Amino acid sequence: MRDTDWEGVRLHVVTGKGGTGKTTIAAALALALASGGKRVLLIEVEGRQGIAQVFDCPPLPYGERKVAVAPGTATRPGGEVYALAADPEAALLEYLEMFYNLRHAGTALTKLGVVDFATTIAPGVRDVLLTGKAAEATRRRAAGGHTYDAVVMDAPPTGRIGRFLNVTAEVSGLARVGPIRGHADTVQKVISSPGTAVHFVTLLEEMPVQETLDGITEITGLGLQAGGIMINMVHPPLALSADQLRATAGGSVDTAELAVSLKAAGLDDDGRLATDLAAELVEQARAITSQRAQRRRLAAAGQPRYDLPMIADGIDLAGLYRIAAALRDQGAA
Repeated sequence: MRDTDWEGVRLHVVTGKGGTGKTTIAAALALALASGGKRVLLIEVEGRQGIAQVFDCPPLPYGERKVAVAPGTATRPGGEVYALAADPEAALLEYLEMFYNLRHAGTALTKLGVVDFATTIAPGVRDVLLTGKAAEATRRRAAGGHTYDAVVMDAPPTGRIGRFLNVTAEVSGLARVGPIRGHADTVQKVISSPGTAVHFVTLLEEMPVQETLDGITEITGLGLQAGGIMINMVHPPLALSADQLRATAGGSVDTAELAVSLKAAGLDDDGRLATDLAAELVEQARAITSQRAQRRRLAAAGQPRYDLPMIADGIDLAGLYRIAAALRDQGAA
């Protein structure tokens, strides 16, 4: 057994601004949580089949399918990651079958287009069906224990995460009583519990950082538990002291010294290479200075933060395992 920052959390909701690598980090988190013989379910709710692309497997159905084996530990074998692509239509059919034994009626409603009509005019119903699948999987039990040790939801971006998770409020205007409202209340109870955490994926750039901070404020304002801040695509640090970094960011680079160093390394240079390298160095120093400022803003939020490596060659299974290892090493799983 090992302590983690999220001991006791069983539903991990992963959100982030578009382009930050939200789906990749959700997949890596599922792998990290499954280490040491655990069984984890990864759920996609946006209909993009992003999880299938990350794991390089065929498009996911609504049914739960094993997509990966997690790395083992010194004492335990690797666990299993299952995944599914949730969609409102399939979730409604499952809901009708589980609670009313009305799957055939639900199929008829789907053919008539009633499901599309209802979820279009009432997006709260759509969201409660999608979040309801994650809540059901989190609560599901078999043989005296939970079917899954953890559930990871690849959720909508930060701009929509509050409405997506605040299912009771979204449904209240449509159904103040009755089965839909009762189902929404059950889902909200899971989402609002200490067993659920909402993690934020960001880059060290102004807009993603601002969306992360706004999202944390919104989530905590709704009474939900804000999780970790997962800083994606972190570059190795530049080997400069604070004074050197400050001077370089200000444009102070000795191009002549660079040219001498290039010549000493056996590289013939007419001056242009040294000039280009100096410009690149200034640009990198300014980027690092800006990133440090964004780090300070994120630190002020008071949430655990995790640095995840930049995978230069593109994300494949090896890259996912590397990110998963970074999450475990830093206590996120």
